[in-house]
Amino acid sequence: MPVPPRSALPAASFTEAALESRTLLVTGGAGFIGGNFVLDMLARHRDLRIVNLDALTYAGNLDTLAPLADDPRHRFVHGDIGDGELVARLLAEHRPQAIVNFAAESHVDRSIDGPAAFVQTNVVGTLALLERARDHWRGLDTDQRARFRFLHVSTDEVYGSLGETGRFTETTPYAPNSPYSASKAASDHLVRAFHHTYGLPVLTTNCSNNYGPFQFPEKLIPLVIQKALAGADLPVYGDGRNVRDWLYVADHCSAIEAVLMRGRPGEVYNVGGDAERENIQVVRTLCALLDARRPRADGQGYASQITFVGDRPGHDRRYAIDSGKLQAELGWRPAETFESGIARTVDWYLANQAWCQRVQDGSYRGERLGTAA
Repeated sequence: MPVPPRSALPAASFTEAALESRTLLVTGGAGFIGGNFVLDMLARHRDLRIVNLDALTYAGNLDTLAPLADDPRHRFVHGDIGDGELVARLLAEHRPQAIVNFAAESHVDRSIDGPAAFVQTNVVGTLALLERARDHWRGLDTDQRARFRFLHVSTDEVYGSLGETGRFTETTPYAPNSPYSASKAASDHLVRAFHHTYGLPVLTTNCSNNYGPFQFPEKLIPLVIQKALAGADLPVYGDGRNVRDWLYVADHCSAIEAVLMRGRPGEVYNVGGDAERENIQVVRTLCALLDARRPRADGQGYASQITFVGDRPGHDRRYAIDSGKLQAELGWRPAETFESGIARTVDWYLANQAWCQRVQDGSYRGERLGTAA
């Protein structure tokens, strides 16, 4: 089928009214951000339906989706985005009005130890998903094509590392420094290419460091909480002064919804929490919150467990997101400050230790990763 020029496609938005009684295909929806997105969307949109495709690798966890076990609006499918036959069948059967792609290998340290898996999922898998999405989109009628969206969730790490000043914008040149960020950069480029080559109505979001409920405990914040409670050392890379912009996961989910509903096809939107903190600041904040909520029996503070360890190879010094475009065009703002979000996060992990124990099924026990270089 010939590709209609983008100028010939009717201008249409995935409006909030259109979101009800619609179906989304969400990939990676049993992971940290994807799981939060699925739970949030179904909680707030009564007639929305979600088909949730997840390969259930080590970080995917059906426990996260337990509240939806008896919800007929949610269908979970165990499978890989690289399985073109499966994806095509799901698209034909459910005819979703949008695809939201969270599926990715996402941990930098793991990418250092085994980059091939990141290329397979993040590059090859994304390409397969795009091809099936394009074929599905081409088979829709004119109005349906205009309303269809493919939203690709990416990371600020594709931009590389900043100095002491400045922020990443949507026009910052890509300069990935780890196998993970390189694989995500490649997937971003493929998404862009499918818009400019085939006219597929894509959207891309590049977010800063997420934190919040249901995060797999290999990432900094849940790892520190778990190790602190276990009385173990709290490892901090290098001098601890690497800076990240922290984004509460519920704020990220609301940004994705805003982009899905009102974003302009072909555009990129950066999502940040306006919450730059050095890693050592984050760790000390967590220690102080735990001191107040669950003090150690010996009366010492959890900060006494902090240990500085050798730095990660190629560790980017600073990330900071300028989300001005998202805020100005789509009216989004983060609802949580770092202080409110981190307190909510600590409270969630303290109240959900059973979840933490179940997800640590033997594939990851808090050991240091990313030392293969």
